[in-house]
Amino acid sequence: MSGTGTAAGAGTAVGLHRVLEPAGVLPQAAARLDTDPAIRPDEVRVRVERLNLDAASYRQLHTAHGGDPDAIRADVLRIIGERGKMHNPVTGSGGMLVGTVEEAGPDSPLGLKPGDRIATLVSLTLTPLAISDGLARWDGRSEQIPADGHAILFARSIAAVLPDDLPVPVALAVMDVCGAPALTERVVASRERPVVAVLGGAGKSGSLSLAAARRAGASRTIGLVPTAEEEERLAATGLADAVVRADARDPVAVAAALGEPADVTVVCVDVPGCEHGAILGTAPGGTVVFFSMATSFSAAALGAEGLAADVTMLIGNGYVPGHAETALGLLRSEPALLPLFTARAGADSAE
Repeated sequence: MSGTGTAAGAGTAVGLHRVLEPAGVLPQAAARLDTDPAIRPDEVRVRVERLNLDAASYRQLHTAHGGDPDAIRADVLRIIGERGKMHNPVTGSGGMLVGTVEEAGPDSPLGLKPGDRIATLVSLTLTPLAISDGLARWDGRSEQIPADGHAILFARSIAAVLPDDLPVPVALAVMDVCGAPALTERVVASRERPVVAVLGGAGKSGSLSLAAARRAGASRTIGLVPTAEEEERLAATGLADAVVRADARDPVAVAAALGEPADVTVVCVDVPGCEHGAILGTAPGGTVVFFSMATSFSAAALGAEGLAADVTMLIGNGYVPGHAETALGLLRSEPALLPLFTARAGADSAE
């Protein structure tokens, strides 16, 4: 196998041996990864069935190519071909995948076996990935991509066996954002009946975060959305005690729409420029949780300083122990969630 030749141990557990350039960085920071299908004893090879691009990455690609599906498909193939992973160089984000375990090394700690149908819970930005079908079945019009190829999981990767009671597109959509409700639940539960605002409340991570906040003891939940259509859709679910409308990129409009500042603000918007609105809409001593991959953390830090805002800001890193179980449990227990995810995921040939 090509690569840096890193000795076995911690380096191989996190995939350093798969980094082709530059040497010495972790796979997520690498410019290019080794996609050799031959696995080491602690690796797992997965036959890819479907990719799920994160929302910020797909939006950027769609905008950059004017919605042209052929151009979007070609760009995704180019990125994967050049980098050995799906790592959007503009947004810095990737997504996740669904597939079937082909081979599991004897020293892999992931507990997977050949034939297991799984969703990876680590980013495509650090997952060695090779595509063999040219993404020919993808129409370029959605975040979910039917695909054929292989991917490699490391000892420190995370994956979950797909549930039997949900369609694959829905399960993948939930697992793609499962870190958001899990961390929201943790933050809300640490406070005494906080008011919680979710920017982007009608989306995947936003709707789950609203449900998690209510379950964790929020005294009031507010979903902020950008359009009348999303306002109507979210209000019909009953997931939020109040639904308000504003452009999350307009700080004054966000603060005005929320009214009284929230104790906890969760940002689930897939466009850049939402940092200042979230900060301005959060009460002194409150917490802002940024889940969007479009977030500029320098803008958040400098914005809080410039506003003299005494708020704690958290980066939602996508991993909380038990996050997949938390999200799936919310989907099963909250009837309003499943129609939202079914409508977004749709159905296609990869289901």
